[in-house]
Amino acid sequence: MILNRISVTALLALTGISLSAADAKEEVVKAAKALSEKPNYSWKTTTVVPESVQFKPGPTEGKADKEGTAYVTMNFRDNMTEAVIKGGKAAYTNQDGDWQVAEEGGEGPGRFMGAMLLNFKAPVAQAQDIVSKTKELKKEGDVYSGDLTEEGVKSVAAFRRGGNAEVKEGKGNAKFWVKDGVLTKFEYSVKGKRTFNDQEFDIDRTVTTEIKDVGTTKVVVPEAAKKKLS
Repeated sequence: MILNRISVTALLALTGISLSAADAKEEVVKAAKALSEKPNYSWKTTTVVPESVQFKPGPTEGKADKEGTAYVTMNFRDNMTEAVIKGGKAAYTNQDGDWQVAEEGGEGPGRFMGAMLLNFKAPVAQAQDIVSKTKELKKEGDVYSGDLTEEGVKSVAAFRRGGNAEVKEGKGNAKFWVKDGVLTKFEYSVKGKRTFNDQEFDIDRTVTTEIKDVGTTKVVVPEAAKKKLS
């Protein structure tokens, strides 16, 4: 009888942990949805990689409204690219500063840019996607955190190219900050090794997105971009 009581107590405790983890994930999803229901917001995304890495992405800043329009600026070294994404279409500025339509295919930098923009996800969708890639989340104050699943690590390691990357010794985690029921910041980190062109590379990346100016952001689309997207 005592053993049975202990077993039942242990089972209830485990069930409580499971429900708590599920509730935590649901709270973050709701917080992201609450952000999407705001009229507009701005964000800034920064990526931290080791000093030895040649490709160091600069900060990405953006503005989005409830109607689904996003204006984004991306920085790499001394170059800045502007982009507008709306209704499944995207346009961006090329090296000469002229606006052009983002298209799949092509050659050179335009191919990568086109694919990236046409697969663009605003912070709300990014956060919800990352939540789905966590094993479970635990809440401490306003912060929710947890480890990424194996598939989540592979997906994040692909770094905007779509699909999954084959990762060895992969591990990752994610954090979400929520205030007054609205998502204010999220971050994910991934480490491991991947092979590309028969060469093995280390993966060590932390990406942080901070939300700001909720409800007071003005999304202004340049006239040249409007013409390209019309």
